[in-house]
Amino acid sequence: MTQDFDVEIDARDLLCPLPVLRARKRLAGMSAGQVLRVLATDTASIIDMPHFCAGAGHSYLGCEEQGGSLVHRIRRG
Repeated sequence: MTQDFDVEIDARDLLCPLPVLRARKRLAGMSAGQVLRVLATDTASIIDMPHFCAGAGHSYLGCEEQGGSLVHRIRRG
């Protein structure tokens, strides 16, 4: 099985705005086109992540539930 992301961060059990802040910090050190996978449990991240991406120039690739966590994928702009 091939991996569909370059970097992963674990933001589970963190509340808003921490998942987005962790994602922003990690994305800053990534190259354009790389994909960040963010694991989160805060349901507000379903709204926050796409909003953050739109404002920061990143591509929000979607969210799926996996093993009790929300898995967000973001392509660095």
